[in-house]
Amino acid sequence: MPSETAADWRDLLPVAFQAYRADRRIEEVECVIPDLVGQSRGKAMPFHKFNPESRFHLPISLFYQTITGEWVDIEEIDQQWTETDIILVPDMSTAAAAPWAEEDVTLQVICDLETRQGEVLQIAPRNVLRRVIECYGARGWQPVVAPELEFYLTKPNLDPNEPVEPPVGRTGRRGLGRQAYSMAAVDEYGPVIDTIYDYAEAQGLAIDTLIQEGGAGQIEINLLHGDPLWLADQVFYFKRTIREAALKNGMFATFMAKPMRDEPGSAMHIHQSVLDAATGRNIFTGEDGRETPEFYHFIGGSQHYVAKLMPLFAPYINSYRRLSGGLSAPTNLEWGADNRTTGLRIPSSPAQHRRVENRVIGIDSNPYLAIAGSLAAGYMGLVEKIEPRAPAVGEVWTEIGETIPEGAYEALAAFEEAGAIREVLSEEFCALYAAIKTAEVNEFRQEISPWERQHLMLNV
Repeated sequence: MPSETAADWRDLLPVAFQAYRADRRIEEVECVIPDLVGQSRGKAMPFHKFNPESRFHLPISLFYQTITGEWVDIEEIDQQWTETDIILVPDMSTAAAAPWAEEDVTLQVICDLETRQGEVLQIAPRNVLRRVIECYGARGWQPVVAPELEFYLTKPNLDPNEPVEPPVGRTGRRGLGRQAYSMAAVDEYGPVIDTIYDYAEAQGLAIDTLIQEGGAGQIEINLLHGDPLWLADQVFYFKRTIREAALKNGMFATFMAKPMRDEPGSAMHIHQSVLDAATGRNIFTGEDGRETPEFYHFIGGSQHYVAKLMPLFAPYINSYRRLSGGLSAPTNLEWGADNRTTGLRIPSSPAQHRRVENRVIGIDSNPYLAIAGSLAAGYMGLVEKIEPRAPAVGEVWTEIGETIPEGAYEALAAFEEAGAIREVLSEEFCALYAAIKTAEVNEFRQEISPWERQHLMLNV
């Protein structure tokens, strides 16, 4: 049975969890961490085995795997395969229900990661983001973000050799694309949407708005603005929530950047502003309501550095299929007011809410790393006082200054030469991340695709 100490902390759990639990007994606790992909890893245990003061262990080698589970030898790591333990420290501010567990009341808690010596584990994605936030804090600034999550609901894809297909909705017909903002299209998948809402409420996750996007079965969920670390935690939770809600209703949910050839890709647009930590004032807006130098410098840093950090924003070969031109994905780093063809859009808003929207990021990115990279680029612009190019006027279909890499190898080469911003993220993390991504690209190059078998096997 839980001890009195356990009962005390249980009574302090979030209101959303208490409402979900009601008078039921907590059966299980999941101590989870986001890996380099942004997926959950960790340990599950009976409730009576958990205490917030406890420390749990996992081998550091979980960060040495590619998306396929292959292990990578990394030159920069001494004695790599001793696989020393890292320490999981529960962050009880993240405690939330795992409502898909159905009858068994399950609590999930995101853990911070430390070395056995009690030092911050620099390669952990959550710590990478925290490091960037601390850079802002050291200068008296407080960054604010609001992510937009695009994803597809699909028919279950049981054979990876077969193309992904849109799901069948309540009408019994396969979903059609090009129905952006259609309420009828949202209603088509009503049971999945209702389950997402129910799961989100049980976890205390706030949804701002939900819309049908341009693809067949493509949904967008917008989150409220706030602290970057908490928003990254929410995206982390939401991805698992959406997958589980889809599975409960006989569908898949996918966060691939480009799951279907003839449908638009899925992004994770991030709205960003910066407050004066002492006054709460948006530093992008002056007392006269006009744009400040800091506003322009944040844009200038984004234009200069985002292209160098593309492995964080477009982490896989498939990511660049979304960025191959057309179908709503900006392939430039120009900026403009209320212009969705620019990679950096300035949304229409009151002056006190002035912000910069990064539209380049794919939903396949790790939310901690994507937010960290985007904020780091703006931070460098503020520190180095980088001036942006002139704002774009009208439609933008070509690059003017720094260009977005066209593929993963080019992106990795730019990442290696990113300069001072790598120290903001942690050089140790950057070296590890580059090694993992290079291994993934090399592994992909060995694959023979259905297109090659279809068109080359008997025709060449």
